[in-house]
Amino acid sequence: MECLEKPIWNRYTREGLEKLTVKAPDKEIRKKVLSNFDYVAKPIDGLGRFETLTAQIGAIQGTEIINISKKAVIIMCADNGIAREGISQSGQEVTLAVVRSMANKKSSVGKMAEIVGADTIPVDIGVNYKDSIPGVLDRKISLGTRNFRNEPAMTEEEAIKAIFTGIEMVFDCKEKGYKILATGEMGIGNTTTSSAVTVALLGCEVAEVTGRGAGLSDEKLVHKQRMIAEAIDKYELKEADALQILETVGGFDIAGLTGVCIGGALYHVPIVLDGVISMVAALLAERIVPGTKEYLIPSHKGKEPAAERLAKELGVEPVIDGNMALGEGTGAVMMFSLLDIALSIYQDRTTFSDIKIEQYERFSHK
Repeated sequence: MECLEKPIWNRYTREGLEKLTVKAPDKEIRKKVLSNFDYVAKPIDGLGRFETLTAQIGAIQGTEIINISKKAVIIMCADNGIAREGISQSGQEVTLAVVRSMANKKSSVGKMAEIVGADTIPVDIGVNYKDSIPGVLDRKISLGTRNFRNEPAMTEEEAIKAIFTGIEMVFDCKEKGYKILATGEMGIGNTTTSSAVTVALLGCEVAEVTGRGAGLSDEKLVHKQRMIAEAIDKYELKEADALQILETVGGFDIAGLTGVCIGGALYHVPIVLDGVISMVAALLAERIVPGTKEYLIPSHKGKEPAAERLAKELGVEPVIDGNMALGEGTGAVMMFSLLDIALSIYQDRTTFSDIKIEQYERFSHK
C-alpha cells in the first residue's frame, strides 16, 4: 500500500486548506477501461453511463483491474442551531434517536447497507448530546452548531476541524482496505443549512432551492425560506467565499462531508454522493480544493429542489431518479448495488469470440 500521511486538523489554517492540491484521475486508465468494455459481447456503449462511471472508478484507483468489494458509508451526524427556529417538523431529539438506531444497524441505511455488503460508519461530529453514543465514532466538535439567525453557525477553526475530520475518515478507511466510500448524514435542520449554503454558493433565489425537507406545511416552508433569506442578507453571503459560507450557515455534518469529498481526491478513493446535503458538501469541496469533483460518483437526483442545480454546477448526472428524500446515505447505497452489477460485466468479460460472433465496431460520428 502506498505511504499516506495522516491528516492532523490543527496543522492547518484557512490558507493551508486552500493550498491543498489534487492530482487528476488517470486518463490513460480511463481510456483503457472503456476500450475493454468494447470487447465485451454487447452493443457498443450498451451499459451507457455505467461504462463511463466504471472507467472513472478505474481512473481514480489508477488501475484497470477495478475492485470495489470493500465498501462503507460514512455517516456524519450533527445538530443544527437553526432548528430552534421551527424550520423542521421535528426537534433535535430526533437526531439522537436516529443516530442510536444507526449504531444498531436498525435505521434505513443500516438495513440497506447490509443487503449490499457495505459497512456503515456513523460519526458523531456534533450531536447535541454530552455523552458518547455506543457504536458511534466520537469526533464531536461541539454540541451542535449555533443558531445562524443570531450568529455564525461555527467558528473558522471549528469548520476547518470538521473538514479535516472528514479527510481523516477517508485516510483511515483507505488504510483499512476500503475501496469505495459513500456519503451519509443525519441532523434535524440540515435541509435548511444545505439550502442556505446553496443560495450563497450559486447566487440564486431562496425559493428556487429550498424545499420541504422531511415534510413542512406551506406556512412552515415560507418561514424556513425567510430564515435563510434573512441570513444571506445579514452576513452578505453572496459575496463570501466557500469557507466563510460554510462556517456561517452550514452544519458540522456538511463540513465533515466536505472533508470526505476532499479526502477522496487526496487519497484516490471514489466517493459516491447521496442527495442534496452531500451534493452541497461536494460543491464546497470543489470550491475549496478545485479538482475534487473528478473523484465523485453521483447516485440519485433526490426530491429537494436544490439537487438539480447542484448537480449541474458540479457537472454530474445522478443515475437514479426515484424522487427520494430519505437521506442517511440510502441513495448512495442503492448506487453501490448498481455499480457492483455493472462491474460484474466488466470483471468477468464474455467476449465476442467466446460466443462466436463478429465483434461490433465503434464508429466515429461527424
